[in-house]
Amino acid sequence: MSWAGRALAGKGGAAYPWDMMPMTTPELTIAILALLLTPGPTNTLLFVAGSERGWLGALRLVPAELAGYLAVTVPLAFAGAHLVESVPAIRPVIAVLAGLWVAWLAVRLWRLPAVAQGGGRSVDAGGVLVTTLLNPKALIFGLVLLPSPTQLAFNIALFASQIVLVAAAWAGFGAILAQSGSRGGSGVPLLRRIAALWLAVVSASLIAKGLQA
Repeated sequence: MSWAGRALAGKGGAAYPWDMMPMTTPELTIAILALLLTPGPTNTLLFVAGSERGWLGALRLVPAELAGYLAVTVPLAFAGAHLVESVPAIRPVIAVLAGLWVAWLAVRLWRLPAVAQGGGRSVDAGGVLVTTLLNPKALIFGLVLLPSPTQLAFNIALFASQIVLVAAAWAGFGAILAQSGSRGGSGVPLLRRIAALWLAVVSASLIAKGLQA
């Protein structure tokens, strides 16, 4: 059981079901990568940015995502398990807040194409930062995957490098599809609408989970 799991179980609480044994470095790498690659609000914004700005332009937003993730996960990896145990309402509150923020992003993206087809940009660094700060994935990274009594610094460095790689991949995906869509006559506005619909689904899921907790 990892350090986070022991902390959660220290006063009689149960460890997370996925936190039963320590991970090797390859296992940790795959776990982080799989979670980062999962479509979510931050990845959707990088995808949209790539479709609007091109791949190189979207890369300028990667530091905002990196800063957002590290601002949440590093404190959690050190002391978050004790906080969650003492104030269990934190998790559902974060889920609901994240859901409301993502809903606002969905509405913004859906309404934007009618006024921003002339090269406007719907995604900025501030939006990426706030979305990442509220991303529920950060709780799993900070409380379960990253904590370690012996190699926390290494885990954080590994995590940071994978954030950059995955963000670049999502931005590139958006840029490639935007170019294909432009040749086919649809282009960026259609991608924004698709992203908005996906964000609406994510928002509803987050709010539902928070209210059920």
